[in-house]
Amino acid sequence: MRTGGRREPRAASEATTARGAVPPPRGRHLPAWLLIPALIAVLLLVLPFVALLVRLDWTTVPAAITTPAALQALGLSLATATIATAICALLGVPLAIAMARSPAWLAAVLRTLTTLPLVLPPLVGGIALLSLLGRNGLLGGVLAVAGIRIPFTTAAVVIAQAFVALPFLVISIEGALRAIGTEHERVAAGLGANRFTVFRRVTLPLAAPGLVAGTVLCFARALGEFGATALFAGNAAGVTRTMPLAIYTAFNGAGVEEDTAIALSLMLILVAIAALVLVRGWRPGAVR
Repeated sequence: MRTGGRREPRAASEATTARGAVPPPRGRHLPAWLLIPALIAVLLLVLPFVALLVRLDWTTVPAAITTPAALQALGLSLATATIATAICALLGVPLAIAMARSPAWLAAVLRTLTTLPLVLPPLVGGIALLSLLGRNGLLGGVLAVAGIRIPFTTAAVVIAQAFVALPFLVISIEGALRAIGTEHERVAAGLGANRFTVFRRVTLPLAAPGLVAGTVLCFARALGEFGATALFAGNAAGVTRTMPLAIYTAFNGAGVEEDTAIALSLMLILVAIAALVLVRGWRPGAVR
């Protein structure tokens, strides 16, 4: 459309969009000097892992990861991380929904409490768990009277893993729920669906990408948990010695060989990469 011999800017823009013009490359207008600190940051993140891979004797990897101690630590880690992830899903999904659908002030309080384990050192989490469930803890004394002892057991490993991994699942799901809004839920309710039906048929399917991403991150974080587990659960072989603890034990001159520790480190890295790839694939708007 022309007005006074000139094409209107908006019409020209719409015409360009309609013709499928390719937008300019991202970062085209960034200062060139930003690439230097960016490259240094990448090297800082990548070089330690490169050094680990270079140091690894690849010919000994199969034997190292199949030793009884390594398989025991691997099996315990996978089992406890799976149970901890299931507990996080059972408790975290309701918490995430409550945060996403609460008033702003309440959501802020819940979000602060949820993210606290993320910003505190894991050792502090271990001390906090001991203060709660230890023999002289807030609840530990009552449990001891009932004949229940949690610290330095496999159950303590699961609790420590769930404590540090829960925020990853909750934050992922809350973000997904806030992104989709409440319009679909209101429409479903207006059509006569009850609350449980809305939750099952509308809320959960729409939040599925966040749920999957949060579950994968939660499992990966539980699998790599060390600090809280070491203080709250100890380091007993076959009972509480997970892969991170087996790696730590090896480099302190006991338990598995150093080659096994490096091989287990490689396994944890591969699990983390797999988790990030899965999260990338399920993230809304991800580039495929």
